[in-house]
Amino acid sequence: MIRILVDSGASLPKKLIEDGEVTVASLFIRFDGEEHTEADLDVDAFYETIGDRVNDIPTSSQPSQLFFEEFFEEAAAAGDEVLGIFNSSRLSGTFEGAIRAARTVKSHNIDFRCVLVDSTTNSGDEAFPIMDAVDARDSGATLEECAAAATNAVMCSRIIFTPETLAFLKAGGRIGRVAALLGTAIKILPIITVRDGQPVVAAKVRTMKKSIDEMVRMFAKDVKERGLKRVLVQYIGPKTQLLYQLRDEVERVVGHAVDIEPVTPVIAVHVGPAIGISYECMNYLEGKLVDMKPSELVFTA
Repeated sequence: MIRILVDSGASLPKKLIEDGEVTVASLFIRFDGEEHTEADLDVDAFYETIGDRVNDIPTSSQPSQLFFEEFFEEAAAAGDEVLGIFNSSRLSGTFEGAIRAARTVKSHNIDFRCVLVDSTTNSGDEAFPIMDAVDARDSGATLEECAAAATNAVMCSRIIFTPETLAFLKAGGRIGRVAALLGTAIKILPIITVRDGQPVVAAKVRTMKKSIDEMVRMFAKDVKERGLKRVLVQYIGPKTQLLYQLRDEVERVVGHAVDIEPVTPVIAVHVGPAIGISYECMNYLEGKLVDMKPSELVFTA
């Protein structure tokens, strides 16, 4: 049997988790003096006040190596194989922590087979490789074929989003100080995507209305050129009319209903209030990997 292990930074459909299709290694968030398990948080309740936390931004931490070792040991004892898919190794230590644990377990379980994939991203953009791997496994694919399905999805997926403020990204070191100051000084709203596992500015606009127009234009261009497999409209913070406006515009492009899903809290504390689109195309998207190579995304134990 192939067990699929993921982290809670992916915006996965609840049914996938509840049905036991994947095992979730939860990340943790610390705020108001307490540490919280991300997977157990009431996301919308947390988001009601996230905008007020800009001067005391919650912190996040990855799953422990002990958690990974215990999971891998249990799989090895059962004779199961493991496919792990995790958020960007350039934004979190989760992937490296899983690699260390896999090496430890492999050292005394010589027959244990494990492949780990760096999704290079998070949120819905991370969920799509996981969903494709689950589909591959359920259709009878081998461990290597499931990993290839996940890696292919990484190359076909994208997230684009606009934060209301760059303060959260700046505080977490996720975007350069100059870009943060520029956005504050002249009221520019950046549209951000992920390239080579890190956030980059894809475009700059002056209003949220123009941001929605530009995100939809970018999405529509990719869909026209590369086809569409899956799409989500995503948010951080309270649900606003702008969020539903973005959803309506995306639905006009695709011609069918589109789900709205929250970004997971551990990502939210680094981004702050935002809206965006996560989508998977049928073919590779330009600009997802530039300096990184697909072979760098996979670790085999």
